[in-house]
Amino acid sequence: MRVLITGCHGQVGSRLTEQLAKDANTEVLALERASLDITNQEAVDTAVSEFKPTIIINAAAHTAVDKAEEEVELSYAINCDGPSYLAQAAQVVGAAILHISTDYVFEGNKVGLYSENDTTNPQGVYGKSKLAGEIAVAQACDKHIILRTSWVFSEHGNNFVKTMLRLGATRDALNIVGDQFGGPTYAGDIAEALIQIAKRIKQGNAIDYGVYHFSGLPHMSWYDFASDIFNIAAEQGVVLAKPSLTSITTEQYPTPAKRPSNSCLNTKKITDAFSIEASDWQAALKNIQAYTG
Repeated sequence: MRVLITGCHGQVGSRLTEQLAKDANTEVLALERASLDITNQEAVDTAVSEFKPTIIINAAAHTAVDKAEEEVELSYAINCDGPSYLAQAAQVVGAAILHISTDYVFEGNKVGLYSENDTTNPQGVYGKSKLAGEIAVAQACDKHIILRTSWVFSEHGNNFVKTMLRLGATRDALNIVGDQFGGPTYAGDIAEALIQIAKRIKQGNAIDYGVYHFSGLPHMSWYDFASDIFNIAAEQGVVLAKPSLTSITTEQYPTPAKRPSNSCLNTKKITDAFSIEASDWQAALKNIQAYTG
């Protein structure tokens, strides 16, 4: 199996690169932005035609949700144009493309879990650009898997877990939003899910290409997630004392981009199709020291 990974320094990309490097039967070309600007179609075509991957995994994205409200052109270039070029190139060489998307493609006000066939209605530039990317990928490459996920965290990069631990080390009290709900998702689990799908494709098994949801269980609010983080951190001595947490509303914490109040994704489809279970984010936090770097 020959796998081309974009965004290899990101949360998911770094874990993909690490995990696939251990597989002697897989040749990996892991590229970050300096090595491959996915918004440059000629560069994408050259990289793909030279490497001739079996699978392209696009882990590159403009994920700065608030900055996206101002960086509209850049958001669409990275989240839509780039994936489109990768998918077109994949189609030419007969490769499959696995593309990571987001819960932000939904309005976020549904009662209950969002399934893959629910109506999309993104509320901000980030979500709109990611949805445009989904559509472009689906149109450009027959063999596509679009993996929507939410609340990603890992030992790498910037994320909620690392932010909480950093703030908790210097503050006695924190206000955390308590009326937004979702499933925390460990980047290593996303990487493993993508690898399992890639191997199924390589084996020549019948694949139901399309959109899948993958995120963590149990679902909870940001406030509850923060509480769990600090409970584990205190137990393991990562923080000397847990800060006092206060649950606040979204209205009390205004941001340039609107956040979904409901980011809870139904992951039954991916379990039924690939035997991939929801991310066990609680297990991923057991070694919480790894998130302090």
